[in-house]
Amino acid sequence: MSIGRPRATSRDVIAEAACELFLEQGFEGTTVADITQRAGVSRSSFFNYFTAKSDVLWAGLDERIATLETLLLGDTAGDAAAEVRAAVRGVGEGFAPDSLALALVHTDAMGLADELERDAGIRRSRIAAAISHRLRADGVVPLRAEVAGAAHAGAVLSAIEVWATAGPGRAPLGVVLAEAMDAAGPTLP
Repeated sequence: MSIGRPRATSRDVIAEAACELFLEQGFEGTTVADITQRAGVSRSSFFNYFTAKSDVLWAGLDERIATLETLLLGDTAGDAAAEVRAAVRGVGEGFAPDSLALALVHTDAMGLADELERDAGIRRSRIAAAISHRLRADGVVPLRAEVAGAAHAGAVLSAIEVWATAGPGRAPLGVVLAEAMDAAGPTLP
């Protein structure tokens, strides 16, 4: 039996190699081949975990967004506002510093400003659409559902950025996310 740090998964090794290279060479200057060589894995291993090199940065959050979507796009029998709040809070539960946090802190050094802005918009849209869908399924008028979705999706991405740049180890993301949800205001019916 081995004691100590658990062995890293290929996904973790790939993410670490990618972030090192993004810091050394910049995002645009780094290829998937560079990442796989540094990580010591095959190209097919890379694509088993990620569809593109930018996905390395978003993988942890993407898993949480998929869970949020499953919760909000499924059964619509409960209280929509409570379900939305719980699903959004779930995004922050146990979220540990990862490649996204590193990228947010080192955006300029990695040459990621445009990439992060574009990719954040994609994630924001996914979250907003799931929230809006759940609220409309509960009879909330479309405009109110869309505004609530946009506000809370913005709160999630803003909380992650503030949490990362403040030093992700200082407070749990859930605490910052709760503040962001309060700032989004009473947009949930």
